[in-house]
Amino acid sequence: MKANEVTNLLAQPLDLPCGVRLKNRLIKSAMSDSLGDGAGNPTEAQMRLYERWAEGGAALSLIGEMQVAPHYPEKPGNLVLVADADMSALKELAKRGSKNGAHIWPQLGHAGALAHGPISNPKGPSPLDVEGLKCDGMSLDEIQELPQTYAQAATVAQAAGFGGVQIHAGHGFLFSQFLSPLFNHRTDAYGGAISGRFRIIDEVIDAVRQAVGPTYPIGIRINATDNLEGGLTTDDALEVVRLLDGTSVDLIDISGGTYFPGAASSSDGASSSEPYFIDVAQRAKGVTSIPIMLTGGFVSRDQAVRAVQDDAVDAISLARAMVLDPSLANTWLSDGGDPEFPVFDAPPRGGITAWYSMRLTALGGDAEGEFAMDPQAAMDAYDERDAQRCLLWRARFPESSAPC
Repeated sequence: MKANEVTNLLAQPLDLPCGVRLKNRLIKSAMSDSLGDGAGNPTEAQMRLYERWAEGGAALSLIGEMQVAPHYPEKPGNLVLVADADMSALKELAKRGSKNGAHIWPQLGHAGALAHGPISNPKGPSPLDVEGLKCDGMSLDEIQELPQTYAQAATVAQAAGFGGVQIHAGHGFLFSQFLSPLFNHRTDAYGGAISGRFRIIDEVIDAVRQAVGPTYPIGIRINATDNLEGGLTTDDALEVVRLLDGTSVDLIDISGGTYFPGAASSSDGASSSEPYFIDVAQRAKGVTSIPIMLTGGFVSRDQAVRAVQDDAVDAISLARAMVLDPSLANTWLSDGGDPEFPVFDAPPRGGITAWYSMRLTALGGDAEGEFAMDPQAAMDAYDERDAQRCLLWRARFPESSAPC
């Protein structure tokens, strides 16, 4: 394929079912940037970070782990979409992340059993008591409150000027827990077969759609697999796609893996010559007319082009590649090369993720040229910042926090 044909392929706009058009096929994936102020509000560094991705040509940037309520956060650096949020700061984040014709959407999150212990009392669909993780199960009333909670958060996002929302149902967080037979042992309408485990997601999508109207984009992230024995299977994931095809969602983001203790990480594992889960994405396109986006493992423009050219996906979602080069969309759309991924010698578990997280902080300060941390130093800095923000979170949301 000639260079101009490559450019044209990735530059094609993507029309969503709600009528919204994304200007190209290159998306900045949802990542937990942990750049909130500790009280659920955006910071200047966060605004600048998303502004850089907008300036860099991404059609859409997704803000990872924006909490629908303060009670079950993933980390104390998360933003919170509640009625008394700092709307001026949210509006500024939405404005700066929408430059250059880009979209910016919050990923609506609820960590459930994976809620950060120091500032939460974790609860999932069922009680759990396994090595490294213990939580209570949600009551029926608590589950049935979720659709309205998500609808209210989406309304706040819409009022702030964000171009759409993405519902997080992957990576082991609450809705991923509902979908997984390993973590959902309920015997009521929200458990059992995959249709029952999907029920709360269906109800949330419906409530969000009623709240935001027919022309506002709603995306969703799901797992292709949990990467855990007894967890969500590929066949289950494809059935979830079939069920989503009967909803009003506009973009299905396929990823995989979970942050449960001891689980293998897709991104920290051995390198692969192909993007993760591309076979699942291609099969998903056979069971839905909703556009499919794939997250994970894209390291080269050739991979992105081939995935779109082969009709395996409709959009390419890039996380670490866009952390290494925030202008990667412009780079690839102008026949430029691929980012150079760092290689670390025996990094500690979680150290690579921490390294990328702290590089996000550097990007938000336009200081990536001075960023020289190794994975261990990044972990230490990340943990220290989290500890400080936990104190701020407890002060801002005392009703949601576990005892000190």
